[in-house]
Amino acid sequence: MNKRLLVAASACVLSLPAFAQEVTLKIAHFLPSVAPAQQQVMQPWCDALAKDSGGRIKCQFFPAMQLGGTPAQLADQVKNGVADVVWTAPGYSAGRFPLVEALELPFVVSDASSGSRAAWSYYEQYAKAEFDAYKVLAVHVDGGVALHTAKKPVKGLADIAGLKLRAPTRMASKTLAALGGEPVAMPPAQVTEAIAKGVVDGAMGAWEVVLPTKLDEVAKFHAQPAAGKPYPSTTVLALLMNKQKYDSLPADLKAVVDKHSGAALVANFGRVWDEVATATRAKVASHGNAVVQLSDADLEAMKKAAQPVEEEWVKQVSAKGVDGRKLADAARALASGQ
Repeated sequence: MNKRLLVAASACVLSLPAFAQEVTLKIAHFLPSVAPAQQQVMQPWCDALAKDSGGRIKCQFFPAMQLGGTPAQLADQVKNGVADVVWTAPGYSAGRFPLVEALELPFVVSDASSGSRAAWSYYEQYAKAEFDAYKVLAVHVDGGVALHTAKKPVKGLADIAGLKLRAPTRMASKTLAALGGEPVAMPPAQVTEAIAKGVVDGAMGAWEVVLPTKLDEVAKFHAQPAAGKPYPSTTVLALLMNKQKYDSLPADLKAVVDKHSGAALVANFGRVWDEVATATRAKVASHGNAVVQLSDADLEAMKKAAQPVEEEWVKQVSAKGVDGRKLADAARALASGQ
């Protein structure tokens, strides 16, 4: 091979890694691998990334906290590069993402689809700054937390008094306390055993987690508002990517990630959550569990009892130099489609 051809061949070899860079995204979350979050949203998302990148983007899942730590540490795990992508609830890291909590205020969100659209719009307009350390791929909601109890149904405000329920976030805990219950914080993976042992009487939780965690096997009563009515609380969830990992991608792979993230991904989360909620309610009812629909009068009594939670949140956020009332009103307006 003459010198000119050798130089040309060397140049091609040297340029190949940059041209055909491949990446495997380590994705961590807190639910079992069978959960709809992985099977129906994140895995199809990964499939779309692989297809549009010609197989250069791959995913490796680490469900159920397989990378160690607790759900509250997921935000740090992705920030520090332990994982490349995490799906988590910002509210698990209490006090760290205060602005996005407005969506978790009592009786704001009625379903996952409209609530997730509201969450993404709210994030883009009001809460971007508190996620500066991440590449944000999606912000959505779980559609609202129903009340799942082991021994007695919740039909109204009086039935909540004294109930010890697992509460997923700070705002859910405050709401439950305002309704007369006793909130208990614990990871989703521990809830079913805690109910079985009588440590708690039940749990506040979205329908999406009921079957993957086998909650329906120990909690035989489920209370929720009528369709279109807001739930006592909701959980904001986010798919976050390590910023340095994203920045290290070549431009074409960044474009693939961007194409399949944002509003379209948020819409998928919302659609799947609502479909799973409908299917789960039907399944638990077919097994003999009771699904109680709260009356409008009971719902109004609960709203009134929980009103101080919002007022307290507004004061706390406003003390940090932010207009808390504006944020609370914006969350409610966006969730109601205004």
